[in-house]
Amino acid sequence: MRREDMLGDLEDRVITINRVAKVVKGGRRFSFNALVVVGDKKGRVGWGLGKAPGVPDSVRKGIEAAKKNMHRVPMIGTTIPHKIIGRSGAGQVMLKPAAPGTGVIAGGPVRAILEVAGVGDILTKTLNSNNPHNVVHAVFDAFENMLDIKSVTKKRGKRPTMRHYGHFTFAKKDKAEDSVSEKETDTAEEKKDEKMTSFSAGGEGNDNG
Repeated sequence: MRREDMLGDLEDRVITINRVAKVVKGGRRFSFNALVVVGDKKGRVGWGLGKAPGVPDSVRKGIEAAKKNMHRVPMIGTTIPHKIIGRSGAGQVMLKPAAPGTGVIAGGPVRAILEVAGVGDILTKTLNSNNPHNVVHAVFDAFENMLDIKSVTKKRGKRPTMRHYGHFTFAKKDKAEDSVSEKETDTAEEKKDEKMTSFSAGGEGNDNG
């Protein structure tokens, strides 16, 4: 299968390719492992590790594994909703929202992941470890623990206001909104009572007849 047919509407980036050797009776046997990320540039991204005797086969296996390991990245416009630090082993990656026009301030594996995910404005910093595997795992750990503003709004029952990128304040609903909701609730209860009264009256009439 061709690489284009296998990807479909996804884009891929090869993070790193390592050659490894296994010592056997006749000498050393070489193989390759490829760390690959794929994404649709619309908020979905995944990573995979492929191992094979040749480079093309290892990349193909990595793409297949990445397609089975897709994650959704919460986004507000072209950036992320809040600052977060992802961790994996000794590695840490900080992701921070940025204003439109900032671009992707990242390098190496982090840039590749954010580009295929469709994040256009973000600030990042890799801490403690530059190992590509740790960095990739740390970025996806940040994605998994990132909060979506819609789910937080629904959970708190308050209206969010964005002060600046990555910082929100939550205010209670206005009294007018509360009164409207209370009136709607009262109206619904009155209609329910009317239905129950008419049903009981009809039932008594049938019994008397």
